[in-house]
Parts: sequence; structure tokens; C-alpha cells
Amino acid sequence: MNKDVIIACDFASAEATYAFLDQFTDCKPFVKVGMELFYAEGPAIVRELKRRGHKIFLDLKLHDIPNTVKKAMAVLSGLDIDMCNLHAAGTQEMMRAAVEGLTREDGSRPILLAVTQLTSTSEERMHDDLLIEGSMSDVVTHYAQCAQTAGLDGVVCSPLETDMVKRACGQNFLTVTPGIRFADGQVGDQVRVTTPVKAKTLGSDYIVVGRPITAADDPIAAYKRCIKEFVL
Repeated sequence: MNKDVIIACDFASAEATYAFLDQFTDCKPFVKVGMELFYAEGPAIVRELKRRGHKIFLDLKLHDIPNTVKKAMAVLSGLDIDMCNLHAAGTQEMMRAAVEGLTREDGSRPILLAVTQLTSTSEERMHDDLLIEGSMSDVVTHYAQCAQTAGLDGVVCSPLETDMVKRACGQNFLTVTPGIRFADGQVGDQVRVTTPVKAKTLGSDYIVVGRPITAADDPIAAYKRCIKEFVL
């Protein structure tokens, strides 16, 4: 599995997104399109980014009844995205329906991931707000195993949980990890975070990096730093 850095393009408009990505004249980074950008611009932003040569992780975190998720995934599959996700908390039935909806007539489909617990969620918040009594490690591992049983390709988790997911589900089960900050950077609203270097050591397959790149004084240098620390 080739590791890669995914830039979280959490911008409010297509214009801001294109202005940012136009700085990358010698490469086409893998990009994440999240709720803010997709809700502002709709499918057109995905089609244009694909036309420009970018791989796309469409990060919409679907979570609904199985039939609704199945139909929504069928629509998203038609956008020629490379990766998408849903919440593992939606149950195995929902995840199986998502796989069915995402799979095209020729049998191909984008990579499908399950979100275990958001990297902004601490174990205390999980207990107090969500009333989930298990430890963070037990919950993430269980959600990952449920996702694997349902036929998904991997999970979105904190890089701190990558090793336990790999031990539970095998090395070929993908771990896509946000919560990445440089050692000399700010944590922001994330809780379970680490550096690109540590994420590589822990076994992450992809890291998702937003503000450390998009808000950097020199985004190109920040992206290249991520590539150097995580990929090379």
C-alpha cells in the first residue's frame, strides 16, 4: 500500500479552493472535500477537481437508515470519487447497504471507510455525552471489526489507534488518519493528535492534513514537509 497525504480543502467556496490548489504547479495533491465545501458547491466541485486531475476523498460521513444510505452512495459512486465514508455507529446493516449502493454495475467502487470516533472526541466526552461506556481503544477496535465484517475497506481513526486497528483487522485494512499536526504547530480543536512522522511509525496508510497546510504561510512547503515526514 502506497502511503499518501490528503489535503483537507475545508474552504467555503470553489473560488477559494481553486485559488489554493492553483499554487501546486508541479503536482496534483490528493484532496478531501468535506461538508462545508460540498454543501456550498454541490457535485460540481467534485467534477471540476476530478477534471483537474485530483484524487478525491469525499468526506460526508453518512449516517442514516440503511435504505437512505444505500441510495445516497449510489449517487456518490457516479461522481467518480476515489474514497468516501460513513459513520460506523450506523450499524453493520447500514454499512452493508452502503457497500451495495456504492458498487457499480462493473463491480468497481470507491474506497469506503467507516468513521470510528472523531478526533475531536475525548474518552471523557464519549462517556459523558454519547453514553458509550467502553474505553476509546475498545470502542474504536470494535467499530473497525464491525466495518470489516460489513465489507468496508478501512476506517477513519486517530493515528494513535492505528496499531490496534491493524492488529485487530490485519495490515491490509486501511487506516485513514486526521488529527495530524506538526511537532511545532498548534493542536486547535483536535484532541487525539500526532505528527506525520509518528503517524508513519504507527502505520497509518493515509494522513489527512488541513490547517497545518491550508493555513500555512507557505502551503507548498508545508505539504512537502508532510510528504517528506510521512511518505518518503
